[in-house]
Amino acid sequence: MRGVVTIVFNIRQSIELTVDAEPGGAASAAARDWFEETWVKLGCEPLRASGKVLLLDKILGVADALGYSELSKNNELATEFATQAVLALEKPRITVDLPGLIVGF
Repeated sequence: MRGVVTIVFNIRQSIELTVDAEPGGAASAAARDWFEETWVKLGCEPLRASGKVLLLDKILGVADALGYSELSKNNELATEFATQAVLALEKPRITVDLPGLIVGF
């Protein structure tokens, strides 16, 4: 499946990535694990006052921690992020809106 992931950092900075991935089964479970591990490795903090962290929160946190500068110049990392998002969410079009704190698909 072809997936398109758009990451909006602010009104002037966004990245759109197109990747090929086949979600489902073990690949999707591994992608959810990738977000968990990366979220912890980057020292991301919970977005909710309750402290509960959902997959969408992890995607937002990882995108924010990696930042526009790193993702715009490190194509390998940006492609990895986009591929993992498509696999984890099993959706062909994903928008990670950091100012709005929304992951839409």
